[in-house]
Amino acid sequence: MAGRTTKHSKRSALALRLGASVRDARNRKKLTQERLAEGASLSKNYIGNIERGEYDVSVSVLKRVAVALGCRATDLLAAADI
Repeated sequence: MAGRTTKHSKRSALALRLGASVRDARNRKKLTQERLAEGASLSKNYIGNIERGEYDVSVSVLKRVAVALGCRATDLLAAADI
């Protein structure tokens, strides 16, 4: 899968910061990973991988996550200082 890193590869600093931004936004909305995943039409495991910085997400996935969180993708990027 494009943009995906393996468990053995080094996680990028950008992916780690973006993952933390997604996690913080999800927690502020008091959503579980399952609820966020449902809203974004993704799996719970995929959301967990994003939050742990294991995936470099595509723009389209970031947009889906942002919509499910009720914010803009640029808000998540700004919170990650990207």
